[in-house]
Amino acid sequence: MTTSAGIRSTTDHGVRTVHLARPELRNAMDGAMFAAYYTALVEADADPEVRAIVVTGDGDWFCSGAAPDTLHLLAGDDAPDLETSLGHPPHLPMTLRKPLIAAINGGAAGLGLAQALFADVRFLADGARLSTAFSKLGLIGEYGTAWLLPRLVGVASAMDLLLSARKVEAAEAKELGLVQRVLPQPDVLAAAQDYARELAANCSPRSMAVIKQQVWRGLDLDGPQAVSESVRLMVESLSAPDFQAAVRGLGQRGPVAFPPLGQV
Repeated sequence: MTTSAGIRSTTDHGVRTVHLARPELRNAMDGAMFAAYYTALVEADADPEVRAIVVTGDGDWFCSGAAPDTLHLLAGDDAPDLETSLGHPPHLPMTLRKPLIAAINGGAAGLGLAQALFADVRFLADGARLSTAFSKLGLIGEYGTAWLLPRLVGVASAMDLLLSARKVEAAEAKELGLVQRVLPQPDVLAAAQDYARELAANCSPRSMAVIKQQVWRGLDLDGPQAVSESVRLMVESLSAPDFQAAVRGLGQRGPVAFPPLGQV
């Protein structure tokens, strides 16, 4: 287990679980915690033992957003440069090669919701509420939320969520497509970890990395471009060791022994 600046990480069966670990502050992020979270993601992505990543919050909240002290600091004359102080690109989760699963164990707002939206798949606790929060703080759609939300839930619903900053209950979040699973709060983390372990045990790390790239890039490609790129990537995959391992494993019992991702 590793711990740094409000971030705690554990690894089990190829799954790295990253905990937002300031429950006494509803897991609100200051600059050091934000940077430590991104560093934990980078380390998980580079570790060949890790094949999937889960992020969750300790206590009753996933993440309530930026810490109040941080908001006061940002409102002052000596506010840090957000482009450089983080130490990582703000869109870092979008660059990860490994699947990122959010186990949203409780409320998420503002920056906390943005981090949940960066995940590839989201599990939400029944009873938890989500809010963009930005417009009620005099802010804008931070950290790509104005780009992400229309692609996840459509333009009109994204406008509603961003303009009003209203609280969204779990059932509506599922209906909108903000989350893929809603479960009782005690089951959320275990369900997300089970899902991640299934990916780690049965799915090609190379395939998952390329599929993630296809999906993100495909959001800004037209249909013919996306199909053309998929054919090129398919040809590349036919000569990759993952496909060869899968073919050798046809008819055999048990998961295919896919090789880990190499270092970047």
